[in-house]
Amino acid sequence: MKYTENGIQYHIGLKQGDVGKYVILPGDPKRCAKIAALFDDARLVADHREFTTYTGYLDGEKVSVTSTGIGGPSAAIAMEELVRCGAEVFIRVGTCGGIQTDVKSGDLVIATGAIRMEGTSREYAPIEFPAVADYHIVQKLEMAAKANGYPCHIGVVQCKDSFYGQHEPEKMPVSYELTQKWEAWKRLGCLASEMESAALFVVASYLHVRIGSVFLVVANQEREKLQLENPVAHDTQAAIKTAVDVIRCMIKDTKA
Repeated sequence: MKYTENGIQYHIGLKQGDVGKYVILPGDPKRCAKIAALFDDARLVADHREFTTYTGYLDGEKVSVTSTGIGGPSAAIAMEELVRCGAEVFIRVGTCGGIQTDVKSGDLVIATGAIRMEGTSREYAPIEFPAVADYHIVQKLEMAAKANGYPCHIGVVQCKDSFYGQHEPEKMPVSYELTQKWEAWKRLGCLASEMESAALFVVASYLHVRIGSVFLVVANQEREKLQLENPVAHDTQAAIKTAVDVIRCMIKDTKA
């Protein structure tokens, strides 16, 4: 099968020159315009399936934002095709659910690595291979979050393919496995659960590109079980600003 037509990537609808070196990756296509509003001269360059892309400039450098939809398969497709269009550095901006009780609604989580409890990464690397973020991007994300005064946690997140398998494991035929592994993640200090980073980290390793992830904690089901305060947070602005600040920092570093 031919994956391009007139140089345009099959899924994301982009070609060489449409995107910058730096790309922010939200899941929700509707979040792209909000992120692009922080760029200079941003314009919509593609809107195809779950993949919406805007390209603009930060401090004179071309940058982009592309949505990935939900889960590892579409996130991996987005990264594969964005790299073919010239992208080299990625920051995933999304939401997560807290696992440790000190990871509260409205906090940020910055992933150092991800538990590969999903299927996409297994089609790229043996399960023994770790899903890890770029060390320097993790450092910059932490510094940017703290400089802005955002409460943040840095560590391992868990990735899965089934949202309801996490939130209603007792209803699933494999409830025994889901509940036992969830307890293991808690005991191991896993911070939060989400759905894309494991695939993105492994695909980035394979493609030799750089990636980091920063998440808004929407809520924490462990806090809810203990009847602790657990409001639902929706505003991703802190995670977005953290990612944009890091890209500005990296652009500055390349010009130094």
